[in-house]
Amino acid sequence: MTYERYGREYRWQFAQLLSFAGGQAADGSLAKRFTLYPLYFQQRSPDAAENYTAVVPFYGHIKNRLLFPDVYFILFPVYSETRRQDVVTDNYFYPIVHVRHGDGLHGWQVWPFVGREHKDITTRTNGFGDTFMVPGHDKSFFIWPVHLREHTGIGSENPETLTAEFPFYIATRSPQRDATTVLWPLFNWIDDRGKKYREWQMPWPLVIFARGEGKTTSRIFPIFSQSHNAEREADFYLWPVYEYHRLHAGVLDQQRTQILIYIYSDKREKNTQTGAEKRRLDMWPFFTWHHDFNGNERLQVFAPIEPAVPDNRGIERNWSPLWSVWRAEKNVKTGASSQSLLWNLYRHEAAPARKKISLLFGLFQYQCDAEGSRTRCFYFTVSQTRHVAK
Repeated sequence: MTYERYGREYRWQFAQLLSFAGGQAADGSLAKRFTLYPLYFQQRSPDAAENYTAVVPFYGHIKNRLLFPDVYFILFPVYSETRRQDVVTDNYFYPIVHVRHGDGLHGWQVWPFVGREHKDITTRTNGFGDTFMVPGHDKSFFIWPVHLREHTGIGSENPETLTAEFPFYIATRSPQRDATTVLWPLFNWIDDRGKKYREWQMPWPLVIFARGEGKTTSRIFPIFSQSHNAEREADFYLWPVYEYHRLHAGVLDQQRTQILIYIYSDKREKNTQTGAEKRRLDMWPFFTWHHDFNGNERLQVFAPIEPAVPDNRGIERNWSPLWSVWRAEKNVKTGASSQSLLWNLYRHEAAPARKKISLLFGLFQYQCDAEGSRTRCFYFTVSQTRHVAK
């Protein structure tokens, strides 16, 4: 069970099945949503056009859910209608039969047996009032995915054709890139003139060689691999014994070294313009250590899950306290720090004007601040002093 709030947006959920959520819509009004997944979906808003109700599988209308902007259905999967921009798709016994239409577009399919779709070259106006061209396409299949024919990007500078007799032969051709596959996915040849490299995969993914300005790769899996271009580098030796990845794009310089995937991981991110650096060090299952761009640090001893799901706030909040026997945190901005041993059997907190020590889960406490100091045993004060102002 979680509750999250950000400004006027909120979400409460139980086991991802029952949830209440709300937030501000584009027009400034507040919309409220209730979900009993996957049976009931509801939204209410001051704008009646944004309201919807769905009782699955009987009848309903859903907006901006389930990967579609607009879904309407009756006795799903018997009939459903989806809308995405100007394209409307009527589905019958989804996903077997559909009929699709839109701006210059029409198509149909009886999947997986046969299908065809055609789109004319059209124009569209964006939010700034500028008109731009939308390429056309022709697509067809017979006994999907065995026999495919596609011609996409019609009217653009890089139209592409696809011919497939799957899995024996697949070929794509365009002014910028040619690719041929024989016995998918084993043997591939790529000539990428747009990115300026040629690549041979024989068989993929075990043996790969690429040469050119846009990419250079030498791989014989699992013995070694060396791959790089102007922005990225990825190497491994005796995979998964050793891996190294680097990304250098703009002001971001990111590096990661791994040994046996999660046994050891050292990830660094640096802003080359400001010099600020972020680092995460994991040694599974013994510890995880973080250092963020602000200089704050966090150390946790025993981390059986965290290295596999790094930066997962839910795991750190809900589960890490169960198995972390030592935790240490430091906040550079406030100067505060804390250390905890064996679930607060021993705990130490410090700030620029305050210090606190606790033993045996609070049975012994010592606190010192600007006003004075105090010692407590079994929750009774045994000594107390006050600082005299000079």
